[in-house]
Amino acid sequence: MDTRFLGIADLVGIPSVAVVVDVMRAYTVAAWAIAQGAEKIVLAGSLDEALALKARHPDWVALKDGPPAPGFDLLNSPGLLRSVDLGGRTIVQKTTAGTVGALAVKEAPLVLCAGFVVAEATARLLRTCESDSVTFVVTGEDGRADEDLACAQYIAQRVADPGTDAAGFLRRAAGSRAAAELAEGVRQGVHPDDVALCLEVDRFPFAMVATLEGSLMVLRPHTMGNAPI
Repeated sequence: MDTRFLGIADLVGIPSVAVVVDVMRAYTVAAWAIAQGAEKIVLAGSLDEALALKARHPDWVALKDGPPAPGFDLLNSPGLLRSVDLGGRTIVQKTTAGTVGALAVKEAPLVLCAGFVVAEATARLLRTCESDSVTFVVTGEDGRADEDLACAQYIAQRVADPGTDAAGFLRRAAGSRAAAELAEGVRQGVHPDDVALCLEVDRFPFAMVATLEGSLMVLRPHTMGNAPI
């Protein structure tokens, strides 16, 4: 399988399979939202779009990164989200990099969104899709975020060798700039456990597939056999 690791700005054309990686924290948060019962996650292109969607659907839950803001219900933090009951709810998520990356490849036939918490489920799905080429979208720091690149490379190696050891990849992620900023409180809307939660390998048994549903890019859980959890 031919693999490419590209930043959002480096994408050219429509990949046949895209894996959008945002470890700290968009797709760790998305996985936690699903685990907490969310039915689906709508990936918004802007804060205004997220608020407009919530205005049209008052029962939807709007989530953003950074500090709290009027109209938004939740922040982009797994530590803050893990105690919230989201049973049957629809989440509207807008983040600085993760959601942008998914929307950049929305025309691809298969779009997966991933972090360490769903690494093996993502690799398992890639093993079955029989594609000759996979593009990993490294969303953070214009494609240079080492936590995202480490996770992308780990998943890619797990496709070929399910016994690949995560330790070295996790060390890189733990030493990344994003991890330091979260730990030091440089970023807002952060829980003290966020870094540790982002570095839990295979916490969840599902992959996350994003598809266009009408005009919206919608993220849903996927387990083998195409059966949602």
